Amino acid sequence: MAALGTEVRIPRLAAARLGSDVGLLLTKLRAAGSLLSYPALADYGLRERSFAVLTLACSGLEPTPREVADFLHLDPGQVAAVVDDLEWRGLVARAQGNQDRRARIIVSTAEGRRMHGKARAAMDEAELGQLAMLSAEESGELKRLLRKALWGAAE
Repeated sequence: MAALGTEVRIPRLAAARLGSDVGLLLTKLRAAGSLLSYPALADYGLRERSFAVLTLACSGLEPTPREVADFLHLDPGQVAAVVDDLEWRGLVARAQGNQDRRARIIVSTAEGRRMHGKARAAMDEAELGQLAMLSAEESGELKRLLRKALWGAAE
């Protein structure tokens, strides 16, 4: 993929049919995003997985570890390890569900919400860099189309 920024150079091999393959395009966009997100999150001692779990814990949706694993396409053991680390750092806690008292949920702590706010701002900046070649309208449309392709709903 070309360097992110204002100048884009289309790779010669992009002219092959593979250059229009949705899977390849998404993989390359994801890889480019990871190159930007790693340094953005490093200042907060987070990685993409831990940021994703913290984001879900801060959502107010009361996610269970199983829901998090399913949503992020991770093994439940991987989620448990991430939650253990975030819990040890005082950013999340395991709690009894408010909607279903039998369920164990992942909730953010005050420190977790504070950390998430800072990390979210850094990730938003990284995303702006990743999508710098798109207007704000195009970026919104890309996200809408991806949600529609994944879940059948635009919103």
